[in-house]
Amino acid sequence: MADLSVNLCGIELSNPVIPASGTFGYGHEFAELYDINILGTFSFKGTTREPRLGNPTPRIAEASSGMLNSVGLQNPGVEKVVSEELPKMKKVFHKKVMANVSGFSIDDYVYTCRRLDECDEVGWLEVNISCPNVHGGGMSFGTSPESAAEVTSAVKKAVKKPVIIKLSPNVTDIASIAKACEDAGADGLSLINTLLAMRIDLRTKKPILKNVTGGLSGPAIFPVALRMVYQTAKAVNIPIVGMGGISSAEDVIEMMLAGAAAVEVGAENLVNPYACKDIIEDLPRVMKKYGIEKLSDITGGAI
Repeated sequence: MADLSVNLCGIELSNPVIPASGTFGYGHEFAELYDINILGTFSFKGTTREPRLGNPTPRIAEASSGMLNSVGLQNPGVEKVVSEELPKMKKVFHKKVMANVSGFSIDDYVYTCRRLDECDEVGWLEVNISCPNVHGGGMSFGTSPESAAEVTSAVKKAVKKPVIIKLSPNVTDIASIAKACEDAGADGLSLINTLLAMRIDLRTKKPILKNVTGGLSGPAIFPVALRMVYQTAKAVNIPIVGMGGISSAEDVIEMMLAGAAAVEVGAENLVNPYACKDIIEDLPRVMKKYGIEKLSDITGGAI
C-alpha cells in the first residue's frame, strides 16, 4: 500500500498536497464541495496586520497556460482572522493549518505572526517576503539576502511555531537568499511565488491590469519553479515546500524529486475546485507506475 505521509518541520502530514495561499480562502467554500480533511493541510489567505481592500480592478488577466493576478493582499486583517475566520474554519478542517503572513515593515510581520502563533489551529507560519518594504524604499524584503534574513530573524524571536519563509522568484540568485533565511533561523522555505508579468489589451492598447503588472501563475511557470526548488535544495538543509504550476500527481512527484518535502497547488484550484482532491486520489496510481512505495523517500532524489 502506497505511503503518502510526509513530515514538514516536525509535523506529520497524511500527504504532501497543500492548497496555496490566496487560492483556497479559509476553506469554507471548498468544504461545501468535499471533505477538505483529505488535504495534508492548507495555507489560508494572506493575512496582514490591518485590513486591506486590495488593488483596484481589473486585477485578473488570462495568459497562455496560466493567469495573472494583482489582487493586492485583500484580507480582513489579523484581528478579524483570529476572532472570526479561524473559529469558522475549525468547524470544517480538523488539522493544523498554515498561516500565510504578509507585511510592509518588520513590525508588521512580527505583530501578525505573534497573533497567529497564539492560535491552536495554526501549525506553521508561512511568511511571504515578496511584499514591498515601506521603510526601505518599496523594494521587496525578498530581493536581498540581508533583508530576507532580517525578517526571518525578527519573526523567529517572536514566535514558537515553525517559520516557513516564502521566497520570491523575481531575483537573480534565489539560493543565496534561501541560505540567508536558513542561517537566520528559518525552519523551512516555500517557493516559488508568482513571476512578475503583464498583458496588454489590443483593443484599448493599454495594460489589462489596473496595476499594470501582476503575478503569473499556472502551468506556464512549472519548469521555472522546478529549477528554483532544485537550486535551493542543493543550497540548504531545511525542508522546502515546492509550488508553481503544479496541476497533477506527476507534477507532485517531479517537484519532490527536485527537493520538495511537500507541495502547494495554487492556480489549478481556480480552474478546478477539486484539483487537490483529484491529485491526492491519483498519487497512489502514479507512485505504483514509477515504483515508489513511500513518498517521503523521493525528496531530493534527482539531486
